[in-house]
This record gives sequence, structure tokens and C-alpha cells, in this order.
Amino acid sequence: MAVGVPENEVFAAADAVLARGERPTVERVRLELGRGSPARVGALLDQWWEQLAGRLRGETRLPGLPAEVAQAFVAVWQQATLLAQAVAEQALAAQRQVLVDERAQLAVEQEQLRLEAARARQQTTEAVAARQASETRLGDLEQLLEQRLVQIDDLRQQREQQGSQLDEARQDAAALRQQLQDTQVLAEQLRLEQERYTQEVENRAFREIDRAREETKGLAAQLKETNARLQLAHQALQTSQTALTDAREQGAETRAQAAALRPQVEQWRQAAAQAEEQLQAVQQRLLVTQAELGTAREHAAAAQARAETLEQHVKPQGVTAVNERPPRARKTHSKDR
Repeated sequence: MAVGVPENEVFAAADAVLARGERPTVERVRLELGRGSPARVGALLDQWWEQLAGRLRGETRLPGLPAEVAQAFVAVWQQATLLAQAVAEQALAAQRQVLVDERAQLAVEQEQLRLEAARARQQTTEAVAARQASETRLGDLEQLLEQRLVQIDDLRQQREQQGSQLDEARQDAAALRQQLQDTQVLAEQLRLEQERYTQEVENRAFREIDRAREETKGLAAQLKETNARLQLAHQALQTSQTALTDAREQGAETRAQAAALRPQVEQWRQAAAQAEEQLQAVQQRLLVTQAELGTAREHAAAAQARAETLEQHVKPQGVTAVNERPPRARKTHSKDR
């Protein structure tokens, strides 16, 4: 609020409001000035109303007018002055009441300002603590920002890697789409071939069914013939069973005869065993005899060798003796054999 507005400016503003035909009030004077507190303007406006009557009385002197006109004009002026004073007193009472209200409002505003100042101080303390906490938080946020920047760099690198991987994946997808198209074309060809093959199989099956039907007719005829043969075979089987029954009876008789011959067979087996033992003994003696014969042949050969040696020694003594030995030697040799 502006304080200390000069009184001459307040008086000039009140005169300007009165000159417009309006009653000078605190608000109108302040509006005319554009500044000033209500208390200052109200106090100066009271002085202006006190000086207004004196100024008006000094202006009643109107030279050059007749005395009756001057007196009438003064009477009217006094009447207007009285009315103006009454109005001014009413306005002053209203302004005083406004002043009282404004002072009470000012006290309330001052109390509010004091409370607001206390709250402001508290808020200042809280703001200082908040500023310190904010600074601490700011430091933490800066560290977090650095970490986030590092993470952003890592994510950027990962995004670049993923971009390259995405390009490779797109290339692979394009290749796969091409393979899928080729596979679809191949599948369509296989489907057509399968349909043709199925049609051929169905046609072949129908032909086989027709052939089977013909063969079934032939087999039915053969079955009739086979049934006839089977009946003949059944009859032959019955005949064979009758013969088998007779053979079984003859076999029973043969088994009875074999049972009667078992003692004789056992005697024959014992005699054969004894003959076999005797044969083994003869074979043993034959082996011994053959061994002795071999030994005798060895002795005869040794004796012949000694005889030949002696013949060579006695050969110079005479021819007769030599001619007589060989026959004896040959004779001995024949005996050895």
C-alpha cells in the first residue's frame, strides 16, 4: 500500500470528482488518484470538506451584480452549502464507518499477515529442510541419472545388436517364406500326384474286385468239387479207421508174443555179451601174438645180418663153404617168414 500521498493531490482529485457532478468519496478519490491508502485519503478528504465551506464563502463576493441579485445568490449558495454540509456530514459518517470497518479489516489482515508470516517462516524452515532433502535427492538422482545413462548406452548397444539380429531374422523370415512358398507348390504337386495315384489305386482296386469276384466264382466251383472229394476222403478215413482198429488188435497180439519172447531175448543178449567178452580176449591174445611175431622177425633179421657178416669173413677160406651157406640162410629166412 502507498503511504504519504500529498494532500494537495488528494484535494485536487476531490475537486475533479466534484466538478464532474459526483460526490467525492474515498473510493472515487483513490480511483481518481490511482493510489493512496483508504485511511490517508479519508483523513485528507475530511480536511477538504472543512475547507470547502470557507472557499465557498470567499467566492460569494460577486462584484458587478446588483445587491438584490447578490443577496439572493448568497442565500441560495448558503442553502446549497448547508445542504452540502449535511450531505458531507452524512458522507463523512459513512466514510468514518468505512474507515472503522477498514481498520478492523486491516487488523484482521495484519493478524492474517502475522499468521502468514509465521507460516511463511515455518514454510521457510520446511523449505530449507526440503531444499537439503532435495539436494540430497538431487545427488541421488544425479547418480541414478548416470546409472540410467550407462543403462541407456547398454540398451542402445543392445538395440543395435537386436537391430542387426532383427535384420538377420527378417532375412531368415524371407528365406523361410520363400521355402514355404516352394513347399506349398511342392505340396500342391504332391497332392495332385496323390490324387492321381489314389485314382489309379481305386481303378486298380475295382479291377481287382472284379477279378476277385470272377475268382470267387471259380473257387466256389472248386469248393464244391473239394467238398465232394472231402466226402470221399471221409469215407476212406472211416475205412482206414476200421483197418487201424484191426491193426491195433493185431499189434496187441504181437506185443503179447513179444512179451513171451523177452526171456529168450535176454538169454540171447547175455550169450552175445559173453561172446563179445571172449572175442575181446582173443583180440588181446592176437595182439600179444603179433607183438611176439614182430620181435621174432627182428631177431631173425639180426641173425641174418650176423650170418652175412660171418660169410664175408669166411669167404677167403673156400668156395664150397660159401656156396653151401646161402641155401641154409634162405631156409632160415623162409622159416622166419
